Formats: sequence, C-alpha cells, structure tokens
Amino acid sequence: MKIATFNINGIKARLPRLLEWLEEFSPDVVCLQEIKSICENFPRSEIEALGYIVETNGMKAFNGVALLSKYPMENILKGLPGMTWGPEKDGEPTIEQARYLEATIQGVRISTIYLPNGNPQPGPKFTYKLEWMDKLIDHARGLLRTEMPVVLAGDYNIIPHDIDCYNPAGWVDDALTQPESRARFRSLLNLGYMDALRQIKAEGPAYTYWDYQRGAWPKDNGIRIDHLLLSAQAADRLKDCQVDRIPRGKEKASDHTPIWIELS
Repeated sequence: MKIATFNINGIKARLPRLLEWLEEFSPDVVCLQEIKSICENFPRSEIEALGYIVETNGMKAFNGVALLSKYPMENILKGLPGMTWGPEKDGEPTIEQARYLEATIQGVRISTIYLPNGNPQPGPKFTYKLEWMDKLIDHARGLLRTEMPVVLAGDYNIIPHDIDCYNPAGWVDDALTQPESRARFRSLLNLGYMDALRQIKAEGPAYTYWDYQRGAWPKDNGIRIDHLLLSAQAADRLKDCQVDRIPRGKEKASDHTPIWIELS
C-alpha cells in the first residue's frame, strides 16, 4: 500500500496538477493538507472519477485537510480530540481550525495533519501551535494503545534538524525551528513513532517545501516539514519512503511536493 502526504496549497488552484499526479503515480491513499475549501465545494466528483473515496474536513479559504483512498474508510474522526478553540482574536476565542482527519484504511489507522505554523513567535499563534502539538501527542499516545499500524502524515510545520533546512541560520528565529517546536516533535518519536524518511535515508537533505520567492526552487533552497511518522507496527511493514520532487517543478505547482511510503 502506497500512502502519500501532499500539502496542495489550495485545491481549486492545483486541481489539474493533483489529478495529473494521481493518474501518473496512483497512490492507494493520499493525505492532503491546506485544501482551502469548505467540504461542499471540494472537487469530489473529479477525484472519485479516478477511483478514490473522498473524506474532507474543510473550512472557507484557509487550512483544511482531506483523505483520498482506493479502499473503504472506517471509523472516521474529524478534528483533533481536545482542541476546541483556536487562537484568540480581539480577545475572543475562535472556532477550532480544520486541521485533522483520521480513518482506518485496510487495517491501518491513517491521519492527515496540518499543524499550525506558529509565526510570529512569541505570541498567541505560537502558543496555539504548542497547545495543538500537546493535544496531538496525547492522541498519538492513545493510538499506540490500539496496537494497530498507525501513520501520522502531514505538514507538521516543523524542521526537525538543521540538516532539514538549506540555511539554518536564516531560520533561527522562525517558529518552525524553535526548541519548543522541535522538542514536541521529538516527544512524538519518543512515544515510539519513527520518522519514515530517516528509516530509509538516514543522512542528508530531502526537502519537501520550496518558497515561491527568491528562486528557492531552482536553487534548491528547501526545507523538510512534511513528515510520515509510523508506529512500530507500521514501521515493521515499511518498504520504502521517498520525496517525489516532480510535481514541484510543474507549472502552477504547490510550494510543497509529495512524500510517500510503501507498506508491505
């Protein structure tokens, strides 16, 4: 089973590129982030025509996640348990943002995650990022108790190590590299989850995001913020994990590119 995660950066703008990639690569499961669409406006029929079942957790203009699967989805969970409110705006709490969706597919528990960016930091957005991660850690701990294969896939908005960034000095003040952010990512690993890419490619850069500005893509000035974390039961079945750089080089591409795993 091939499982891919892909921050699409707006489903309306990227639909032709997404459909093209689905036809060419044909993953079994796709975890999408930043669809920027309410569920009713998601282009379900176009994707279903390629043989996928579609589930979404969307909101207008921002955030939003989706699961595409060639197999039935069971026990669908929309929203990260425990996260009821977003960051305050004008002194008032806002409704929780659409950032999490989870389902069981072919006996594997799979989640698509769009973790808050957290900038500027310090500030309420960074506080929200850390609170969101704390709730994710709690939920991830509970998933391990099921003893199912678990795949936590998505845009974590965290650069785990300096090797995962083309210019670490330039990102030292960013929320993606702060000690608090990295410590929480390590907490997920310390629970027993494994960074799939580093199981296959232990060293060296493998970027998943390149900014649209300053010629980042042609210069390969990238960062690695899209991750697939696997429980031990899933890691035992890991055959491969690769970054698919081809979609990023297409016209009107997302600023992210897919990263995928293959499980036996």
